[in-house]
Amino acid sequence: MTSSIAQHINCEPQMEGRIFNMQRYSLNDGTGIRTVVFLKGCPLACPWCANPESRSHKVEYVIREAKCIHCDICPKTVEDCPSGAYERIGTDMTVDEVMKELKKDAVFYFTSNGGVTISGGEVLAQAPFAIELLKRLKAIGIRTAIETTGFGSRTQLLKMAALCDEVLYDFKIMDAAKAKEIIGIDLELVLRNFKAVVSSGVKVIPRIPLIPGYTMTISNLEKILAFLKPFELKELHLLPFHQFGASKYETLKMEYKLTNTKVPSVSEVEAYKKYCESEGYNVVVGG
Repeated sequence: MTSSIAQHINCEPQMEGRIFNMQRYSLNDGTGIRTVVFLKGCPLACPWCANPESRSHKVEYVIREAKCIHCDICPKTVEDCPSGAYERIGTDMTVDEVMKELKKDAVFYFTSNGGVTISGGEVLAQAPFAIELLKRLKAIGIRTAIETTGFGSRTQLLKMAALCDEVLYDFKIMDAAKAKEIIGIDLELVLRNFKAVVSSGVKVIPRIPLIPGYTMTISNLEKILAFLKPFELKELHLLPFHQFGASKYETLKMEYKLTNTKVPSVSEVEAYKKYCESEGYNVVVGG
């Protein structure tokens, strides 16, 4: 038996991750031009989530009504749908397969000081896969970042942080009881994990979604800034609420509670921006 055949027989199957999107040429979610890898699965239930397809770890199938031509006999298979209306959400890919796609945009990463951001869902929900992917990216000199709520294993989070140039860390509702009731998060765990990540020495950028009726109150913002003050971080991102993901809820047959919620005005966002700047932050709107 040749060594190459022996290696093939004895090799273990590659780790797979479940991905629902790869967004190329992103100018948000980290420095420079980036590709964002969106992992499927999130333990939270944020009513304002713009990617509800990210919540379930399971593969889902939907019909895009705008594309549907209402066949007499719907094949209900992605391959056979004549209009592309029947769509699979969630693809299992090995690290090699993901790397092959990410390398296609390497020239943009290196010329813009950009890189790859792993997002979700919640990246901690697929931590082993994310860690392996980050290792492979760093091995070939591609800058890396993760976006996280910090709700998960501190050990896994610190392993990821050690492989990142940036960690984008979301702050949502700063009342522990409301955070648990509304989005299902353990606020104390999130805050302890944040302290651990900052202490690791990696660049951490706090991000605050501005959601009317939930996070967009002066009281909530004051609590976030008071918590952040001892860490003396320089950069902070504000993410204004939008309605871009609203139609996804109907497609997924999920309830959307923010249909009548108004998008913050430019002047409202500017007021929050100036308030944060008065506390010494370089504020980026939009992330």
